[in-house]
Amino acid sequence: MKGTLLETTSSDERVDEGTSRGRSFVAVICALLIAGLVVGGYLYLRKRHAQQTLLAIKAEQAPTAEPKGPPKAQIFVDEAMTKGDQTLVGGTVKNISTENLNSVSVDLELIRRKGSATDKAQAQVQPSQLAPQEEGHYTLSLRSTDYSSVKLVALKAGAPSLALVYVTAPGQKRPAEKVEAKTIIVKRPTTPNNGFLNTPDNPSRVP
Repeated sequence: MKGTLLETTSSDERVDEGTSRGRSFVAVICALLIAGLVVGGYLYLRKRHAQQTLLAIKAEQAPTAEPKGPPKAQIFVDEAMTKGDQTLVGGTVKNISTENLNSVSVDLELIRRKGSATDKAQAQVQPSQLAPQEEGHYTLSLRSTDYSSVKLVALKAGAPSLALVYVTAPGQKRPAEKVEAKTIIVKRPTTPNNGFLNTPDNPSRVP
């Protein structure tokens, strides 16, 4: 009887030990699978990000195709104006085509005062939708100490934004600077003898 009880107990212990090992093995396999999925997902996202960055760089460096066809707009470029420490640049865009132009904007190249570096900026035309023969205005404020000049490089419209053919013309002139007139009053020196410096009573030597 005792022998049978001991054999049953030993058998149960072996079963429990086997079950525990099986569970541990399954847990290890699950942990390895999860770790593999995490690492694989990270590598995939990293590779995808690198590809997107490379495509963006190539798209930025690729030369922009010159638009063809008749001009669709005329841009009147105003002379830059200074207001405090800011320089205001702007102009007028006129739709000279027979179609509506949507989401109209101008691309500008900003030339820095120091070095040969240039920056790019985009100014939205207001209103952004121009019917035939309708005009819109654009303006951009820059720090006078940062940039020496601004160059118009492109006119874009539509979604996606596409370059349009345009012609340019001089716009508004810079208003003339007002010079305030100052009145200077010179007081004549007070002299005796009715204002005469040289009299018989008060002679003065003449060189």
